[in-house]
Amino acid sequence: MNLRRAIVLAVWWTIPVLGWAQQPSEMKPVTDRLAASIYNGPSMTTLGDLADGIGGRLTGSPAYVRSTEWAAAKFRSYGIENVRLEPFTIPAGWQRGTASGAMLAPLSRPLYVASLGWAPSTPPGGVRGPVVIVADLSRDALKSREAELHGKIVFLDTSKIFAEGYGKALPKLEAAWVAFQKGGVLAAIMSDREKSNVLNAHDGVWGAKLLPLPVAEVGMEDAKLIQRELERGPVTVQLTIENKTTGATTVNNVVAEIRGSERPDEWILIGAHLDSWDFGTGAQDNGTGAISVLEIGRALMALGKAPRRSVRLALWGGEEQGLLGSYAYTQAHQSELNDCIAVLNTDNGAGHPKGWKVEGREDLRKAMQPWSDGLLKDMNGGELSMNTTYDTDHGPFVLQGIPALDLWVDVSHYMEIHHKSSDTLDKVDGLDFKAGEAIVAVTAYAIAQSETPIAPHIDHLAVGEILRNAKLDEMLEYVGVWKR
Repeated sequence: MNLRRAIVLAVWWTIPVLGWAQQPSEMKPVTDRLAASIYNGPSMTTLGDLADGIGGRLTGSPAYVRSTEWAAAKFRSYGIENVRLEPFTIPAGWQRGTASGAMLAPLSRPLYVASLGWAPSTPPGGVRGPVVIVADLSRDALKSREAELHGKIVFLDTSKIFAEGYGKALPKLEAAWVAFQKGGVLAAIMSDREKSNVLNAHDGVWGAKLLPLPVAEVGMEDAKLIQRELERGPVTVQLTIENKTTGATTVNNVVAEIRGSERPDEWILIGAHLDSWDFGTGAQDNGTGAISVLEIGRALMALGKAPRRSVRLALWGGEEQGLLGSYAYTQAHQSELNDCIAVLNTDNGAGHPKGWKVEGREDLRKAMQPWSDGLLKDMNGGELSMNTTYDTDHGPFVLQGIPALDLWVDVSHYMEIHHKSSDTLDKVDGLDFKAGEAIVAVTAYAIAQSETPIAPHIDHLAVGEILRNAKLDEMLEYVGVWKR
């Protein structure tokens, strides 16, 4: 009995020793070279080529296609041989045209408006009609107002509609679009959330599906004026939208792979989305993330020897419409996901870096702590957050139980440019941007080089508990990416 206990204890104490066969301090000479390559590298120039040279990269648009070809060529120029475009299909293609609006009565004045993404055009000449506010999207409430809403332009009171949270409001909103169209509503408008009539690009459905009727956002101050006038009496608005829509559209992810030197069948994935909205040039959402993936590929190749495990570098399409490219990848590569050791994602802008979000996994936090303390702390990347999100492309991998890390940066100024025409190269702080790149590169190398996996895959029940705790399970089940 004593001998058996001694053997068990000996094995137990050996596990962490094997896991840390190469200590953070022993990796530091290589990770220092990697970080130096990033800091001295051309990432700001490369970002300028993408943001200024190609511009906004709406999923499925000609600009997005150019960006995938450009990125693939960049990977190859670094000496990476295994580079491919991996297609997936979205339900509809959409490109923004023109939008104009005006209040006709009781005042005559133009309105700041923009079409929602994936909304159709108005009939030629536009639509004009009385405005009616709708704050309750329940089936019974809409049914009771069917006659009242016919032939009107509906003003959605989003402050009340989204008061219960996005996850609960989304099903009602998507059902309401259909009800409005069937009930003869001419169009719908909603207020933007920014002061000074600044408009944010976004859509009104999940999954790149066409809306059944024209929908526009109106600048905040203009929307408040409409609401004030409605308190005094009738308001008439004119709205004209011209967009280009198509049917099912093929979109490509860009995937490159650096073959591992010792365990090539095991792999980590470093990803960021390449698509953007079209108001600005997508410099921080998500140009900085996409360039980080490219730059890390360049820096790893410059080391002269690949880490033990393979490193896949992925640039996703369709993130803005519901993480469509990364989700499609998890479905297409189901047979090899067991060999995916970890996923690292970057898509929070180029703010001052903090560290990593570990997506609700205490075991991953504990596993990351030695790396954070030993390699990342001096790079301003040593903090770890337990926050769980499904707001960018780590999400589909979380659903698969794969250890997933999302780069954590200061976002206190991010919303000043997020989805706006101000998301341009001049807003990027080059030092903070490169610091974030270096943190991703060093973390990726450490995980790819480590003797044992950073953390295990977890099962469906364990993932479900994390999603429930984060109040994400109902929404993800509704959009069809999760089953409880």
